Amino acid sequence: MRASEIREKNMLELNKELGDLKSELFKLRFQLATNQLENPMKLKDVKKSIAKVKTIIREKELSGAEK
Repeated sequence: MRASEIREKNMLELNKELGDLKSELFKLRFQLATNQLENPMKLKDVKKSIAKVKTIIREKELSGAEK
């Protein structure tokens, strides 16, 4: 997911997206532990997506505090 797509969402959607990504990461880690994970690069992609969402949430919090 691109950062520009994430920035278009509101805070509720961002928090829901963050929760979905965290649950997906949990499932992927569980698959990795049981040797059922087909694509290990998916872990890296999900972690980066979580970081993007958290960064944009923080940007919105800071811009809201300035106003």
